[in-house]
Amino acid sequence: MIDHVSLGVADITAARDFYDKVLGTLGLKRLYSMEFAAAYGDKYPGFWIGLPVDKQPASAGNGCHICFRASSRTAVDAFHAAAMEAGGSDDGAPGLRPEYTETYYGAFAFDLDGNKIEAVCYAPE
Repeated sequence: MIDHVSLGVADITAARDFYDKVLGTLGLKRLYSMEFAAAYGDKYPGFWIGLPVDKQPASAGNGCHICFRASSRTAVDAFHAAAMEAGGSDDGAPGLRPEYTETYYGAFAFDLDGNKIEAVCYAPE
């Protein structure tokens, strides 16, 4: 249904460094890199970061977040740890979220620009 999503960032170099580390824990890599943007995925660029095209400051959407599918609970743990080590801030440590589903294992963080990101694994332990 969705081909790709994009988030605005204030500093493309810092954001690339952050997402290289964080998304690498999920087996995703930077597929494209330009002066003003970068794209991540496994085969196709499904997640983009970039400087806003209107030249206004980047801002995080209140209530918006991007969730990445992880292959294991260990990958969710690594995603969260990498986000913290790369300068992100915590918005929910790795753990079960039974209010969503019985096996929903997720972790939440804010990136360097305040965008909310998450990793989730549905597989039972």
